[in-house]
Amino acid sequence: MTHPQSVPEAATSDPGFHPVIVGSDIGVYALTRSFHEAYGLRTTVVAFAEPGPIAHSQLIDTVLSGTAAEEIVATLERVARERRGAGHREPLLLQSNMDWVVRILAHHRSALQAAGYVLPYADMGLIDRICDKAEFSAVCTELGIPTPATVIQDFATADEPGWKPAPVGFDYPVIAKPASSADYHDVHFAGKKKIYEIASRAELDSLWGSLRRAGFRGRFLVQEMIPGDDTQMRSVTTYSDTSGRVTLRCSARVLLEERTPAARGNPSAMIVEPIEEILDAAQRLCEHVGWHGFANFDVKLDPRDGVYKFFEQNPRIGRNNYYLTAGGQNPTEVLVDDVIRRERREQVTARREVLYCVVPHRLLRRYVLDEGLRARVVGLMRTGRTVHPLRYAADASPRRRLYVLTALVNHVRKYRRYYPASALQANYDAARRATTRRTAAGQETR
Repeated sequence: MTHPQSVPEAATSDPGFHPVIVGSDIGVYALTRSFHEAYGLRTTVVAFAEPGPIAHSQLIDTVLSGTAAEEIVATLERVARERRGAGHREPLLLQSNMDWVVRILAHHRSALQAAGYVLPYADMGLIDRICDKAEFSAVCTELGIPTPATVIQDFATADEPGWKPAPVGFDYPVIAKPASSADYHDVHFAGKKKIYEIASRAELDSLWGSLRRAGFRGRFLVQEMIPGDDTQMRSVTTYSDTSGRVTLRCSARVLLEERTPAARGNPSAMIVEPIEEILDAAQRLCEHVGWHGFANFDVKLDPRDGVYKFFEQNPRIGRNNYYLTAGGQNPTEVLVDDVIRRERREQVTARREVLYCVVPHRLLRRYVLDEGLRARVVGLMRTGRTVHPLRYAADASPRRRLYVLTALVNHVRKYRRYYPASALQANYDAARRATTRRTAAGQETR
């Protein structure tokens, strides 16, 4: 896939806004790149550090901030004052790629708008409701959108002497995860993870004890583990305009996910393809609740019944947002037309088949075990229909190229440690067995 070698033609005119992003991960750089491709703009990034994904970029002006809510808001207000002092009067288009930061921005909406920011987010109450996985599951049930079997463990009364965890009525292993990542963000204990694979009742009891002692008083979900490797996962991203209409849709088949404890569940390789069933479900959900802004959904195809099951909705565009631009729909254009230009757009769906991949191609080929899917992946590689969000010809200094190469090498080490071939094979075989049983059951009923 070819990428712009110079500033886009749109940069010759004033776009009428300036992008500001809070964060510093690969998703921040990807969104910065999409702004540059569409408008030729530099982006101000308010970061808590300057890690590799954004370091040494010619597209970014980095401003460091503390992580407390008041520090983030104060830094954003200072950025706005300094721009006004330099003679800039354009609105500041604000984005973040972290759930807990989105909640801070939405909570301080009035102060940030007074400083000159445009915040394309739903209201605070709706964000809290929908981004709580337990509440999300309830809305899905209301709309008839399938979700995994779930038990909700509430720690609100965990200080009381007689407190006991709720029983789990399905088989182990199970998945355990916080209902709200924002509630979980400031909780600290040994062995803390983003998502837990729990093999037994004793292991789950141990987790409950750790959470209780750490002072966690939110809710945790225990869900049945849907069999299958990462290729059963799907990703959906939408944008809802100020009227509540979904104007942008994109879906992808996941090939491989991150396995380190801090990044677990983030896709590291996907094929962009329109999957109408889950695109329609995501749109129905967003429009039902009156969502505004970007939303990102995790979905898994259950090989036991062939049904797509929704796990959660995130109030942001997602860490791997460049898959939208690669798929033919730059999300910054839809965003700007809505909140800056106030233009009513027709709905668009990303339909360009492309391989989004941040791991070495050789590693990906080893980790896709299905022969037909691997052939499809190899075909995209051979025809050049691949993209890495950090490989941008308009921002390719030697130090950035070195960082990308180093990150690729590190992926090999991380997968060897956290997701060895034996675990991959076991997950793949579990999905095949489930599919075989479903097929056989279907034949028996004919």
